[in-house]
Amino acid sequence: MSLTTTRPAAADRTAAALEARLAVLADALDVAGDQVDPAAAKAARADLDGVRARFALGTEHTVVALVGGTGSGKSSLFNAISGLLFADVGMLRPTTDEAAACVWGADATALLDFLQVAPLRRIQRESELDGDHERDLHGMVLLDLPDHDSIAREHAEQVDRLLPLVDLLVWVVDPQKYADNLLHERYLQALRDRQENLLVVVNQADTLPAGGVQRVRAHMLELLAAHGLDAVAVLATSAAQQTGIGAVREHLADAVARPATRLVTARAEVDAVAARLAEQVGGAEPDLPDAGCAAAELARAAGPGVAAGPGVAAAVVS
Repeated sequence: MSLTTTRPAAADRTAAALEARLAVLADALDVAGDQVDPAAAKAARADLDGVRARFALGTEHTVVALVGGTGSGKSSLFNAISGLLFADVGMLRPTTDEAAACVWGADATALLDFLQVAPLRRIQRESELDGDHERDLHGMVLLDLPDHDSIAREHAEQVDRLLPLVDLLVWVVDPQKYADNLLHERYLQALRDRQENLLVVVNQADTLPAGGVQRVRAHMLELLAAHGLDAVAVLATSAAQQTGIGAVREHLADAVARPATRLVTARAEVDAVAARLAEQVGGAEPDLPDAGCAAAELARAAGPGVAAGPGVAAAVVS
């Protein structure tokens, strides 16, 4: 299935451009041959195949993931947004061992199989036959991911595997750990190219004193701006008291309504692959037979903002 299937004109053009870059990158890998480390080439091909596979499943769903650290209240927020008591909530940490999913609207079985969400961890919020009570969110697949800072390595591995496949990332933080270095340095900084599809939610606002919510929110905005994430919205919620949930749902509904939401992740993945490949041939010696050709091809594949010198490709991600 083409990336351009069932999209309005503007999104259609963007998808067509992405599809062209996918093809050029694949061709460039063939041209580069031994100039690219075999492991790097294998990883790049797998990433490009992942982008294609995601879109081959169709574009009627927007995948939204709640991501956060231990005790941030992701599962409680998942239940508050869905209006269902489905996600695991408890005193033991980490609570979420496996990703859980709630689907609004059309059947998402094939997509959830691709995302490797276990069948028993899925629930249908409202199908297309149930009426329009949740119509603003029809097409959304909401994921509750394991804690990214869990001491169980497999939990962080689940998060790392799913992040490149998610259309909208909702980072849930609590008032105590919102400035955590792991969150900002390992994850948020790496998401600068996807910040238009990133939302930060300060949960447990009910635990803060008067004026505390405004101060924490303002400080979080400052931290994000310092890392080049000045376009990210920050909302405050209390899943326990059901406050701020309406604003989050409105934000999600807006994302679901925008076809471009489903393209941002793919574009960011293609940019990242192109940059990594261009770096691979950056040290190629000019007198090697195919070095110049490989570098030029990979630089061209990286798209606007990438320049190739004689036998050298330099990646500049725009």
